[in-house]
Amino acid sequence: MTSTQIDLVDARPAASGAEWWRTAVIYQIYPRSFSDSSGDGVGDLPGITARLDDLKDLGVDALWLSPFQRSPQKDAGYDVSDYCDVDPLFGTLADFDEMLAQAHGRGIRLIVDLVPNHSSDQHDWFQQALAAAPGSPERARYLFRDGKGLDGDVPPNNWESVFGGPAWTRVIEADGTLGQWYLHLFDSSQPDFDWTNEEVRAEFRRILRFWLDRGVDGFRVDVAHGLIKAEGLPDHEHDPEGGSMGGDEDDVPYWGQDGVHEIYRDWHELLAEYDGDRALCAEAWLPTAEKTALWVRPDEMHQAFNFAYLETPWDAAALREVVTESLRIYRGVGAPSTWVLSNHDVVRHASRLALTAENPQGHGIGPKSPGKPIAALGLQRARAATTVMLALPGSAYLYQGEELGLPEVIELDDDTRQDPTWFRTGGERYGRDGCRVPIPWTSDAPAYGFSPSGESWLPQPAEWSSLARDSQAGDAASTLSLYRSLLAARRARGLGAGDVEWLEGCRDGVLAFRNRTITVVANTGDAPVALPDGIVIASSGPLAGQTLPADTAVWLADD
Repeated sequence: MTSTQIDLVDARPAASGAEWWRTAVIYQIYPRSFSDSSGDGVGDLPGITARLDDLKDLGVDALWLSPFQRSPQKDAGYDVSDYCDVDPLFGTLADFDEMLAQAHGRGIRLIVDLVPNHSSDQHDWFQQALAAAPGSPERARYLFRDGKGLDGDVPPNNWESVFGGPAWTRVIEADGTLGQWYLHLFDSSQPDFDWTNEEVRAEFRRILRFWLDRGVDGFRVDVAHGLIKAEGLPDHEHDPEGGSMGGDEDDVPYWGQDGVHEIYRDWHELLAEYDGDRALCAEAWLPTAEKTALWVRPDEMHQAFNFAYLETPWDAAALREVVTESLRIYRGVGAPSTWVLSNHDVVRHASRLALTAENPQGHGIGPKSPGKPIAALGLQRARAATTVMLALPGSAYLYQGEELGLPEVIELDDDTRQDPTWFRTGGERYGRDGCRVPIPWTSDAPAYGFSPSGESWLPQPAEWSSLARDSQAGDAASTLSLYRSLLAARRARGLGAGDVEWLEGCRDGVLAFRNRTITVVANTGDAPVALPDGIVIASSGPLAGQTLPADTAVWLADD
Protein backbone atom coordinates (compact mmCIF):
# COMPACT_ATOMS: atom_id res chain seq x y z
CA MET A 1 0.00 0.00 0.00
CA THR A 2 2.70 2.44 0.98
CA SER A 3 4.75 2.13 -2.19
CA THR A 4 1.65 2.55 -4.35
CA GLN A 5 0.70 5.74 -2.56
CA ILE A 6 4.17 7.21 -2.88
CA ASP A 7 4.46 6.29 -6.55
CA LEU A 8 1.44 8.48 -7.29
CA VAL A 9 3.46 11.56 -6.38
CA ASP A 10 6.75 10.26 -7.84
CA ALA A 11 8.91 8.52 -5.28
CA ARG A 12 12.10 8.85 -7.27
CA PRO A 13 14.68 11.02 -5.51
CA ALA A 14 15.09 14.36 -7.26
CA ALA A 15 18.42 15.72 -8.30
CA SER A 16 19.96 17.86 -5.59
CA GLY A 17 18.41 21.31 -5.83
CA ALA A 18 15.25 20.03 -7.55
CA GLU A 19 13.50 18.44 -4.57
CA TRP A 20 9.76 19.19 -4.37
CA TRP A 21 9.98 20.97 -1.02
CA ARG A 22 12.28 23.66 -2.41
CA THR A 23 9.50 25.31 -4.41
CA ALA A 24 6.23 23.85 -3.05
CA VAL A 25 3.18 25.80 -2.01
CA ILE A 26 2.01 24.03 1.16
CA TYR A 27 -1.49 24.50 2.55
CA GLN A 28 -1.97 24.20 6.30
CA ILE A 29 -5.07 22.35 7.46
CA TYR A 30 -6.15 22.82 11.06
CA PRO A 31 -8.27 19.65 11.13
CA ARG A 32 -10.82 20.61 13.76
CA SER A 33 -11.75 23.75 11.80
CA PHE A 34 -11.56 22.57 8.19
CA SER A 35 -14.52 20.31 7.43
CA ASP A 36 -16.74 18.19 9.68
CA SER A 37 -18.26 15.06 8.13
CA SER A 38 -19.76 13.56 11.29
CA GLY A 39 -21.88 16.48 12.44
CA ASP A 40 -20.30 16.79 15.89
CA GLY A 41 -19.07 20.33 15.19
CA VAL A 42 -15.39 19.37 14.95
CA GLY A 43 -13.57 18.85 11.65
CA ASP A 44 -12.24 15.39 10.86
CA LEU A 45 -10.17 13.36 8.40
CA PRO A 46 -13.10 12.19 6.22
CA GLY A 47 -14.08 15.85 5.98
CA ILE A 48 -10.63 16.66 4.61
CA THR A 49 -10.84 13.80 2.11
CA ALA A 50 -14.17 15.11 0.85
CA ARG A 51 -12.63 18.53 0.16
CA LEU A 52 -9.45 17.44 -1.61
CA ASP A 53 -10.83 18.39 -5.02
CA ASP A 54 -11.24 21.97 -3.78
CA LEU A 55 -7.58 22.01 -2.77
CA LYS A 56 -6.52 20.50 -6.08
CA ASP A 57 -8.55 23.21 -7.81
CA LEU A 58 -6.87 25.86 -5.67
CA GLY A 59 -3.50 24.72 -6.99
CA VAL A 60 -1.44 23.78 -3.92
CA ASP A 61 1.36 21.22 -4.01
CA ALA A 62 1.17 19.78 -0.51
CA LEU A 63 -0.83 19.80 2.71
CA TRP A 64 0.38 20.21 6.27
CA LEU A 65 -1.97 18.71 8.85
CA SER A 66 -1.93 20.14 12.36
CA PRO A 67 -2.16 17.40 15.04
CA PHE A 68 -4.79 14.71 14.61
CA GLN A 69 -3.14 12.11 16.86
CA ARG A 70 -4.80 10.79 20.02
CA SER A 71 -5.08 13.59 22.58
CA PRO A 72 -7.22 14.90 25.45
CA GLN A 73 -7.44 18.13 23.39
CA LYS A 74 -6.37 20.43 26.22
CA ASP A 75 -4.40 22.39 23.61
CA ALA A 76 -6.28 21.43 20.46
CA GLY A 77 -4.15 18.35 19.82
CA TYR A 78 -0.74 19.77 20.66
CA ASP A 79 -0.97 17.61 23.80
CA VAL A 80 -0.43 14.13 22.38
CA SER A 81 -1.20 11.00 24.41
CA ASP A 82 -0.48 8.48 21.63
CA TYR A 83 1.74 9.53 18.73
CA CYS A 84 0.88 6.49 16.60
CA ASP A 85 -2.89 6.61 16.51
CA VAL A 86 -5.63 8.93 15.28
CA ASP A 87 -7.81 10.59 17.89
CA PRO A 88 -11.40 9.28 17.56
CA LEU A 89 -12.49 12.91 17.34
CA PHE A 90 -10.91 12.99 13.87
CA GLY A 91 -11.45 9.41 12.71
CA THR A 92 -9.33 6.28 12.47
CA LEU A 93 -6.03 5.14 11.01
CA ALA A 94 -8.04 3.72 8.12
CA ASP A 95 -9.48 7.20 7.54
CA PHE A 96 -5.94 8.61 7.55
CA ASP A 97 -4.73 6.02 5.05
CA GLU A 98 -7.66 6.76 2.76
CA MET A 99 -7.08 10.52 2.97
CA LEU A 100 -3.37 10.07 2.21
CA ALA A 101 -4.08 7.79 -0.75
CA GLN A 102 -6.66 10.22 -2.13
CA ALA A 103 -4.28 13.18 -1.73
CA HIS A 104 -1.43 11.32 -3.43
CA GLY A 105 -3.80 10.27 -6.19
CA ARG A 106 -4.36 13.96 -6.93
CA GLY A 107 -0.63 14.69 -6.91
CA ILE A 108 -0.80 16.39 -3.50
CA ARG A 109 1.82 15.53 -0.90
CA LEU A 110 1.16 15.40 2.84
CA ILE A 111 3.26 16.42 5.81
CA VAL A 112 2.05 15.89 9.37
CA ASP A 113 2.62 17.76 12.57
CA LEU A 114 5.02 16.23 15.08
CA VAL A 115 5.08 17.49 18.69
CA PRO A 116 8.38 16.33 20.23
CA ASN A 117 8.96 18.94 22.94
CA HIS A 118 6.21 17.68 25.21
CA SER A 119 3.48 15.10 25.52
CA SER A 120 0.06 15.12 27.12
CA ASP A 121 -0.05 14.47 30.85
CA GLN A 122 -2.30 11.53 29.87
CA HIS A 123 0.51 9.87 27.89
CA ASP A 124 1.35 6.44 29.33
CA TRP A 125 4.90 7.53 30.01
CA PHE A 126 3.83 10.51 32.13
CA GLN A 127 1.30 8.46 34.05
CA GLN A 128 4.07 5.96 34.77
CA ALA A 129 6.29 8.82 35.91
CA LEU A 130 3.68 10.09 38.35
CA ALA A 131 3.36 6.61 39.84
CA ALA A 132 7.14 6.12 40.08
CA ALA A 133 9.57 7.46 42.65
CA PRO A 134 11.88 10.45 42.26
CA GLY A 135 15.05 9.43 40.44
CA SER A 136 13.34 6.54 38.66
CA PRO A 137 13.80 5.71 34.95
CA GLU A 138 10.15 6.63 34.39
CA ARG A 139 10.70 10.15 35.69
CA ALA A 140 13.93 10.49 33.72
CA ARG A 141 11.92 10.66 30.49
CA TYR A 142 10.63 14.08 31.61
CA LEU A 143 12.13 17.05 33.44
CA PHE A 144 11.29 16.40 37.09
CA ARG A 145 13.23 18.40 39.66
CA ASP A 146 13.17 18.98 43.40
CA GLY A 147 11.86 22.34 44.51
CA LYS A 148 13.77 25.03 46.34
CA GLY A 149 13.23 26.26 49.88
CA LEU A 150 13.04 24.35 53.16
CA ASP A 151 10.01 22.34 52.11
CA GLY A 152 10.69 22.31 48.38
CA ASP A 153 7.69 24.58 47.85
CA VAL A 154 9.51 27.01 45.52
CA PRO A 155 9.73 26.02 41.82
CA PRO A 156 13.17 24.87 40.62
CA ASN A 157 13.62 28.11 38.64
CA ASN A 158 11.70 31.20 37.54
CA TRP A 159 10.77 30.14 34.01
CA GLU A 160 7.39 31.25 32.71
CA SER A 161 5.02 29.23 30.57
CA VAL A 162 4.43 30.42 27.01
CA PHE A 163 0.73 30.38 27.91
CA GLY A 164 1.27 32.49 31.04
CA GLY A 165 2.00 31.64 34.66
CA PRO A 166 4.83 29.48 36.00
CA ALA A 167 6.38 26.75 33.85
CA TRP A 168 6.47 24.29 36.77
CA THR A 169 3.78 22.23 38.50
CA ARG A 170 4.24 20.28 41.71
CA VAL A 171 3.02 16.70 41.94
CA ILE A 172 1.45 14.71 44.73
CA GLU A 173 3.59 11.65 45.38
CA ALA A 174 2.21 8.12 45.74
CA ASP A 175 2.24 8.46 49.54
CA GLY A 176 0.07 11.61 49.37
CA THR A 177 2.83 14.11 50.17
CA LEU A 178 3.82 17.10 48.06
CA GLY A 179 6.74 16.07 45.90
CA GLN A 180 8.80 17.07 42.89
CA TRP A 181 8.02 19.61 40.21
CA TYR A 182 7.84 18.95 36.46
CA LEU A 183 8.61 21.41 33.66
CA HIS A 184 5.97 22.42 31.12
CA LEU A 185 6.91 25.29 28.83
CA PHE A 186 3.28 25.36 27.73
CA ASP A 187 0.21 24.22 29.66
CA SER A 188 0.50 22.14 32.85
CA SER A 189 -1.10 19.33 30.84
CA GLN A 190 1.93 19.33 28.49
CA PRO A 191 5.02 18.07 30.38
CA ASP A 192 8.35 18.55 28.58
CA PHE A 193 10.39 15.50 27.59
CA ASP A 194 14.04 15.25 28.65
CA TRP A 195 15.80 15.00 25.30
CA THR A 196 19.14 14.15 26.93
CA ASN A 197 17.57 10.74 27.60
CA GLU A 198 18.36 8.19 24.86
CA GLU A 199 15.06 6.41 25.53
CA VAL A 200 13.18 9.54 24.40
CA ARG A 201 15.26 9.76 21.23
CA ALA A 202 14.67 6.11 20.41
CA GLU A 203 10.93 6.48 20.90
CA PHE A 204 10.72 9.36 18.45
CA ARG A 205 12.72 7.43 15.86
CA ARG A 206 10.01 4.77 16.16
CA ILE A 207 7.28 7.41 15.77
CA LEU A 208 8.92 8.90 12.68
CA ARG A 209 9.16 5.47 11.07
CA PHE A 210 5.54 4.68 11.89
CA TRP A 211 4.28 7.60 9.79
CA LEU A 212 6.97 7.37 7.11
CA ASP A 213 6.08 3.71 6.60
CA ARG A 214 2.47 4.77 6.02
CA GLY A 215 3.67 7.08 3.23
CA VAL A 216 3.72 10.62 4.64
CA ASP A 217 5.99 13.04 2.81
CA GLY A 218 7.45 14.73 5.87
CA PHE A 219 6.91 16.46 9.17
CA ARG A 220 6.38 19.94 10.46
CA VAL A 221 8.20 19.89 13.80
CA ASP A 222 6.50 21.83 16.57
CA VAL A 223 8.71 23.95 18.88
CA ALA A 224 11.78 22.73 17.01
CA HIS A 225 13.95 25.20 18.92
CA GLY A 226 12.89 24.02 22.37
CA LEU A 227 13.82 20.37 22.84
CA ILE A 228 17.13 20.95 24.67
CA LYS A 229 17.34 23.13 27.77
CA ALA A 230 20.50 24.78 29.10
CA GLU A 231 22.46 22.66 31.54
CA GLY A 232 21.43 23.34 35.12
CA LEU A 233 18.16 25.02 34.05
CA PRO A 234 19.31 28.54 35.04
CA ASP A 235 16.90 31.35 35.86
CA HIS A 236 15.82 33.68 33.05
CA GLU A 237 14.14 37.07 33.19
CA HIS A 238 11.51 36.94 30.46
CA ASP A 239 10.76 40.12 28.51
CA PRO A 240 7.00 40.67 29.04
CA GLU A 241 6.84 42.80 25.89
CA GLY A 242 8.41 40.15 23.69
CA GLY A 243 6.78 37.35 21.75
CA SER A 244 5.88 34.32 23.81
CA MET A 245 7.83 31.85 21.66
CA GLY A 246 11.19 33.56 22.06
CA GLY A 247 11.66 35.12 18.65
CA ASP A 248 12.42 38.53 20.13
CA GLU A 249 14.89 37.37 22.79
CA ASP A 250 18.44 36.07 22.66
CA ASP A 251 20.17 33.67 25.06
CA VAL A 252 16.97 32.09 26.39
CA PRO A 253 17.98 28.90 28.28
CA TYR A 254 15.06 26.88 26.89
CA TRP A 255 15.14 28.09 23.26
CA GLY A 256 17.73 27.52 20.55
CA GLN A 257 20.25 25.43 22.47
CA ASP A 258 23.06 23.88 20.42
CA GLY A 259 22.16 20.35 21.46
CA VAL A 260 19.04 20.28 19.27
CA HIS A 261 21.13 20.03 16.13
CA GLU A 262 22.38 16.50 16.77
CA ILE A 263 18.73 15.42 17.09
CA TYR A 264 17.86 16.76 13.67
CA ARG A 265 21.01 15.33 12.08
CA ASP A 266 19.85 11.96 13.34
CA TRP A 267 16.36 12.52 11.92
CA HIS A 268 17.79 13.69 8.60
CA GLU A 269 19.65 10.41 8.23
CA LEU A 270 16.50 8.49 9.12
CA LEU A 271 14.39 10.28 6.49
CA ALA A 272 17.12 9.76 3.89
CA GLU A 273 16.53 6.01 4.16
CA TYR A 274 13.13 6.55 2.52
CA ASP A 275 12.47 7.41 -1.11
CA GLY A 276 10.41 10.37 -2.29
CA ASP A 277 12.47 13.24 -0.81
CA ARG A 278 10.82 13.25 2.61
CA ALA A 279 11.18 16.59 4.39
CA LEU A 280 11.42 18.19 7.83
CA CYS A 281 10.17 21.74 8.45
CA ALA A 282 11.11 23.55 11.64
CA GLU A 283 8.84 25.77 13.67
CA ALA A 284 11.73 27.62 15.29
CA TRP A 285 11.14 31.11 16.69
CA LEU A 286 14.62 32.60 16.85
CA PRO A 287 15.84 36.19 17.05
CA THR A 288 17.65 36.31 13.69
CA ALA A 289 17.54 34.64 10.29
CA GLU A 290 21.19 33.68 10.76
CA LYS A 291 20.25 31.61 13.81
CA THR A 292 17.24 30.07 12.10
CA ALA A 293 19.44 29.03 9.18
CA LEU A 294 21.38 26.77 11.54
CA TRP A 295 18.32 24.50 11.61
CA VAL A 296 18.45 23.98 7.82
CA ARG A 297 22.08 23.21 7.18
CA PRO A 298 22.53 20.42 4.61
CA ASP A 299 22.56 17.60 7.17
CA GLU A 300 19.69 18.86 9.34
CA MET A 301 16.15 20.00 8.51
CA HIS A 302 15.00 20.90 5.01
CA GLN A 303 12.90 24.00 5.70
CA ALA A 304 12.27 26.43 8.54
CA PHE A 305 9.37 28.82 8.82
CA ASN A 306 10.42 32.37 8.02
CA PHE A 307 8.85 34.14 10.98
CA ALA A 308 10.89 37.26 10.30
CA TYR A 309 8.96 37.60 7.05
CA LEU A 310 5.62 36.90 8.75
CA GLU A 311 6.29 39.64 11.30
CA THR A 312 7.44 42.25 8.76
CA PRO A 313 5.08 45.25 8.54
CA TRP A 314 3.42 46.31 5.29
CA ASP A 315 6.30 48.57 4.31
CA ALA A 316 8.30 48.40 1.08
CA ALA A 317 11.72 49.06 2.62
CA ALA A 318 11.19 46.53 5.39
CA LEU A 319 9.94 43.92 2.95
CA ARG A 320 12.89 44.40 0.61
CA GLU A 321 15.30 44.03 3.50
CA VAL A 322 13.77 40.82 4.87
CA VAL A 323 13.49 39.22 1.42
CA THR A 324 17.08 40.13 0.52
CA GLU A 325 18.45 38.84 3.83
CA SER A 326 16.32 35.68 3.75
CA LEU A 327 17.50 34.72 0.28
CA ARG A 328 21.11 35.47 1.12
CA ILE A 329 21.16 33.62 4.44
CA TYR A 330 19.18 30.50 3.51
CA ARG A 331 20.94 30.06 0.20
CA GLY A 332 24.19 30.33 2.14
CA VAL A 333 23.38 26.98 3.78
CA GLY A 334 21.85 25.42 0.65
CA ALA A 335 18.24 25.72 1.81
CA PRO A 336 15.21 27.41 0.27
CA SER A 337 13.65 30.36 1.97
CA THR A 338 10.08 29.84 3.04
CA TRP A 339 7.42 32.53 3.04
CA VAL A 340 4.37 32.62 5.31
CA LEU A 341 1.83 35.24 6.33
CA SER A 342 -0.64 33.34 8.55
CA ASN A 343 -0.95 30.18 10.61
CA HIS A 344 -2.90 28.75 13.55
CA ASP A 345 -0.80 30.62 16.14
CA VAL A 346 -0.92 34.21 14.87
CA VAL A 347 -3.52 36.86 14.06
CA ARG A 348 -4.69 36.31 10.49
CA HIS A 349 -2.88 38.67 8.13
CA ALA A 350 -6.17 40.06 6.78
CA SER A 351 -6.44 41.68 10.23
CA ARG A 352 -2.84 41.87 11.42
CA LEU A 353 -1.69 44.13 8.58
CA ALA A 354 -4.22 46.76 9.61
CA LEU A 355 -3.60 46.74 13.38
CA THR A 356 -2.79 50.13 14.87
CA ALA A 357 -1.31 48.94 18.17
CA GLU A 358 1.44 46.51 19.17
CA ASN A 359 0.29 42.91 19.33
CA PRO A 360 2.95 40.42 20.52
CA GLN A 361 2.79 36.94 19.02
CA GLY A 362 0.38 34.71 20.93
CA HIS A 363 -1.56 37.51 22.64
CA GLY A 364 -4.36 37.59 20.09
CA ILE A 365 -7.00 40.29 19.71
CA GLY A 366 -10.47 40.52 21.19
CA PRO A 367 -13.28 42.92 22.07
CA LYS A 368 -11.17 44.97 24.49
CA SER A 369 -7.93 45.02 22.48
CA PRO A 370 -6.49 48.41 21.53
CA GLY A 371 -5.87 49.33 17.91
CA LYS A 372 -8.40 47.00 16.31
CA PRO A 373 -7.96 46.55 12.57
CA ILE A 374 -9.96 48.30 9.86
CA ALA A 375 -11.52 45.36 8.02
CA ALA A 376 -11.48 46.72 4.45
CA LEU A 377 -7.91 47.99 4.76
CA GLY A 378 -6.77 44.70 6.25
CA LEU A 379 -8.20 42.67 3.38
CA GLN A 380 -6.76 45.04 0.77
CA ARG A 381 -3.29 44.78 2.28
CA ALA A 382 -3.59 41.02 2.78
CA ARG A 383 -4.39 40.47 -0.89
CA ALA A 384 -1.45 42.65 -1.90
CA ALA A 385 0.89 40.94 0.56
CA THR A 386 -0.04 37.51 -0.79
CA THR A 387 0.48 38.76 -4.34
CA VAL A 388 4.04 39.69 -3.36
CA MET A 389 4.67 36.48 -1.41
CA LEU A 390 3.60 34.06 -4.13
CA ALA A 391 5.99 35.73 -6.60
CA LEU A 392 9.03 34.96 -4.45
CA PRO A 393 11.37 32.03 -5.11
CA GLY A 394 11.35 29.23 -2.58
CA SER A 395 8.47 27.54 -0.78
CA ALA A 396 5.30 29.29 0.43
CA TYR A 397 2.84 28.31 3.14
CA LEU A 398 -0.86 29.15 3.14
CA TYR A 399 -3.21 28.82 6.10
CA GLN A 400 -6.70 27.47 5.56
CA GLY A 401 -9.22 30.23 4.93
CA GLU A 402 -6.76 32.89 3.88
CA GLU A 403 -7.70 32.13 0.27
CA LEU A 404 -11.17 33.34 1.26
CA GLY A 405 -9.83 36.54 2.82
CA LEU A 406 -10.96 35.47 6.29
CA PRO A 407 -10.16 38.01 9.01
CA GLU A 408 -9.41 37.29 12.65
CA VAL A 409 -12.62 36.71 14.60
CA ILE A 410 -12.48 39.36 17.30
CA GLU A 411 -15.95 39.34 18.83
CA LEU A 412 -15.89 35.96 20.55
CA ASP A 413 -17.75 35.76 23.85
CA ASP A 414 -15.56 34.90 26.81
CA ASP A 415 -17.50 31.71 27.53
CA THR A 416 -16.78 30.35 24.05
CA ARG A 417 -12.99 30.70 24.23
CA GLN A 418 -10.89 27.54 24.47
CA ASP A 419 -7.24 28.56 24.09
CA PRO A 420 -5.22 27.69 27.24
CA THR A 421 -3.60 31.15 26.95
CA TRP A 422 -6.94 32.78 27.80
CA PHE A 423 -7.34 30.73 30.97
CA ARG A 424 -3.73 30.75 32.19
CA THR A 425 -3.54 34.56 31.93
CA GLY A 426 -6.92 35.14 33.57
CA GLY A 427 -8.26 36.70 30.37
CA GLU A 428 -5.33 39.11 30.02
CA ARG A 429 -4.41 37.56 26.64
CA TYR A 430 -7.09 36.46 24.18
CA GLY A 431 -4.86 33.86 22.58
CA ARG A 432 -5.38 32.12 19.26
CA ASP A 433 -9.06 31.19 19.05
CA GLY A 434 -9.75 34.06 16.63
CA CYS A 435 -7.67 32.49 13.84
CA ARG A 436 -9.03 28.99 14.45
CA VAL A 437 -12.75 29.49 13.83
CA PRO A 438 -14.14 26.86 11.40
CA ILE A 439 -14.03 28.05 7.80
CA PRO A 440 -17.09 28.65 5.59
CA TRP A 441 -17.82 26.55 2.49
CA THR A 442 -21.45 27.19 1.54
CA SER A 443 -23.16 30.53 2.12
CA ASP A 444 -26.68 29.25 2.86
CA ALA A 445 -25.90 25.92 4.57
CA PRO A 446 -25.81 25.16 8.32
CA ALA A 447 -22.48 26.29 9.77
CA TYR A 448 -21.77 27.62 6.25
CA GLY A 449 -21.17 24.07 5.06
CA PHE A 450 -18.57 23.28 7.71
CA SER A 451 -20.83 20.75 9.43
CA PRO A 452 -24.08 19.11 8.26
CA SER A 453 -25.58 19.56 11.72
CA GLY A 454 -24.87 23.28 11.93
CA GLU A 455 -22.63 22.69 14.95
CA SER A 456 -19.29 24.49 15.22
CA TRP A 457 -16.81 24.12 18.08
CA LEU A 458 -16.15 27.87 17.90
CA PRO A 459 -18.95 30.20 16.76
CA GLN A 460 -18.74 31.55 13.21
CA PRO A 461 -19.54 35.21 12.49
CA ALA A 462 -22.75 35.98 10.63
CA GLU A 463 -20.87 38.05 8.06
CA TRP A 464 -18.94 34.98 6.87
CA SER A 465 -21.80 34.02 4.56
CA SER A 466 -20.42 36.39 1.92
CA LEU A 467 -16.92 34.89 2.35
CA ALA A 468 -17.99 31.28 1.84
CA ARG A 469 -16.20 29.39 -0.90
CA ASP A 470 -19.31 28.99 -3.07
CA SER A 471 -19.95 32.74 -2.91
CA GLN A 472 -16.46 33.44 -4.25
CA ALA A 473 -15.99 30.60 -6.73
CA GLY A 474 -17.66 32.33 -9.68
CA ASP A 475 -16.50 35.86 -8.89
CA ALA A 476 -13.40 36.84 -10.86
CA ALA A 477 -12.69 39.64 -8.38
CA SER A 478 -12.90 37.45 -5.26
CA THR A 479 -9.98 36.60 -3.03
CA LEU A 480 -10.40 32.92 -3.93
CA SER A 481 -10.08 33.74 -7.62
CA LEU A 482 -6.99 35.84 -6.91
CA TYR A 483 -5.29 32.94 -5.12
CA ARG A 484 -6.17 30.53 -7.92
CA SER A 485 -4.75 32.81 -10.59
CA LEU A 486 -1.58 33.55 -8.60
CA LEU A 487 -0.92 29.88 -7.91
CA ALA A 488 -1.53 28.88 -11.52
CA ALA A 489 0.81 31.59 -12.85
CA ARG A 490 3.45 30.81 -10.21
CA ARG A 491 3.51 27.18 -11.31
CA ALA A 492 3.35 27.86 -15.05
CA ARG A 493 6.23 30.33 -14.91
CA GLY A 494 8.40 28.40 -12.45
CA LEU A 495 8.64 31.29 -10.00
CA GLY A 496 9.45 29.02 -7.07
CA ALA A 497 12.74 28.11 -8.76
CA GLY A 498 13.50 31.64 -9.93
CA ASP A 499 15.35 34.58 -8.42
CA VAL A 500 14.76 38.16 -7.32
CA GLU A 501 16.18 41.08 -9.26
CA TRP A 502 15.33 44.35 -7.52
CA LEU A 503 14.24 47.26 -9.67
CA GLU A 504 15.92 50.46 -8.57
CA GLY A 505 14.74 54.06 -8.70
CA CYS A 506 11.31 53.45 -7.17
CA ARG A 507 9.69 56.10 -5.03
CA ASP A 508 9.35 55.56 -1.28
CA GLY A 509 6.71 53.00 -0.44
CA VAL A 510 7.11 51.03 -3.67
CA LEU A 511 8.52 47.51 -3.86
CA ALA A 512 9.48 46.29 -7.34
CA PHE A 513 11.36 43.24 -8.56
CA ARG A 514 11.62 40.77 -11.39
CA ASN A 515 11.42 36.99 -11.13
CA ARG A 516 11.98 35.23 -14.43
CA THR A 517 9.39 36.57 -16.88
CA ILE A 518 7.32 38.72 -14.54
CA THR A 519 7.69 42.09 -12.89
CA VAL A 520 6.10 42.55 -9.47
CA VAL A 521 5.17 45.99 -8.20
CA ALA A 522 3.63 46.63 -4.78
CA ASN A 523 2.50 50.00 -3.47
CA THR A 524 2.68 50.14 0.33
CA GLY A 525 2.38 53.92 0.34
CA ASP A 526 -0.56 56.31 0.39
CA ALA A 527 -0.57 57.66 -3.18
CA PRO A 528 -0.97 55.98 -6.59
CA VAL A 529 2.18 55.26 -8.60
CA ALA A 530 2.79 54.83 -12.32
CA LEU A 531 3.19 51.28 -13.59
CA PRO A 532 5.92 50.15 -15.98
CA ASP A 533 4.97 48.60 -19.31
CA GLY A 534 3.77 45.02 -19.31
CA ILE A 535 0.75 42.77 -19.57
CA VAL A 536 -1.21 42.48 -16.33
CA ILE A 537 -1.54 38.81 -15.42
CA ALA A 538 -2.64 39.28 -11.79
CA SER A 539 -3.59 42.20 -9.58
CA SER A 540 -4.59 42.24 -5.93
CA GLY A 541 -7.14 44.97 -6.61
CA PRO A 542 -8.53 47.22 -9.34
CA LEU A 543 -6.01 49.32 -11.25
CA ALA A 544 -6.55 52.93 -12.26
CA GLY A 545 -5.37 52.85 -15.87
CA GLN A 546 -1.59 52.71 -15.84
CA THR A 547 -1.36 53.58 -12.15
CA LEU A 548 -1.19 51.33 -9.12
CA PRO A 549 -3.38 52.43 -6.19
CA ALA A 550 -2.18 52.37 -2.59
CA ASP A 551 -2.08 48.98 -0.86
CA THR A 552 -2.18 47.11 -4.15
CA ALA A 553 0.24 44.76 -5.92
CA VAL A 554 0.44 43.56 -9.52
CA TRP A 555 2.22 41.00 -11.70
CA LEU A 556 3.23 42.20 -15.16
CA ALA A 557 4.44 39.88 -17.90
CA ASP A 558 6.64 40.64 -20.88
CA ASP A 559 4.44 38.51 -23.16
